[in-house]
Amino acid sequence: MNTSDIKILLVDDEPDILEIVGYNLKKEGYQIFTASNGEEGVKAAKKIRPHLILLDIMMPEMDGIEACEKIRKIKPLEDVLIAFLTARGEDYSQVAGFDAGADDYITKPIKPKVLVSKIKSLLRRIKTAEETTNSTTKIGNIVINRDEYVVYKGNKKITLPRKEFELLSLLTSKPGKVFKRETILDTVWGNEVVVGGRTIDVHIRKLREKIGDSYFKTVKGVGYKFVL
Repeated sequence: MNTSDIKILLVDDEPDILEIVGYNLKKEGYQIFTASNGEEGVKAAKKIRPHLILLDIMMPEMDGIEACEKIRKIKPLEDVLIAFLTARGEDYSQVAGFDAGADDYITKPIKPKVLVSKIKSLLRRIKTAEETTNSTTKIGNIVINRDEYVVYKGNKKITLPRKEFELLSLLTSKPGKVFKRETILDTVWGNEVVVGGRTIDVHIRKLREKIGDSYFKTVKGVGYKFVL
């Protein structure tokens, strides 16, 4: 997908933020749309069907958390990328953001170049989704073959125990997305056995040893994500 095909919706009640962020993203070739509160943001999202939505939290009419929850309930928008861009940096605000369905949480102030870099990283998921088939996922130099239950990193073949493989498959299904511990337990372990949070930590540690430490990021109080 070309950069000019990608639509980004900015939702913020501060005109300066909309102008500055919009200007820097337009320079990269993206199509930019704006809304000044959560209610307008939900309406715009329905009409535009953007690839990415950047949401502030503290806004009039409807705050970002509620807007995110409403957007996630709209069938055509359930897979849209949503990132909070906000001055609220407290842990509880981040947890609330991820609970509402956000894919990422970016705190202000942030330098325009860094923000653009983060957005490019988020949008790589669209490309990753296009490269994903029912049996194979390719992310950078990592290939996950679900038919053979093996992972290739470059030319190196890595054989993983079943649960490690399923955990890796889940995290790489949406690179950059934070998967909550509850989601990981339900998806990977289900009702097979009763396991605790430490079980996830141990499996993540083993994956870091075999795949590479830099690919796995811990989000305190929430869960884990796979990053390129």
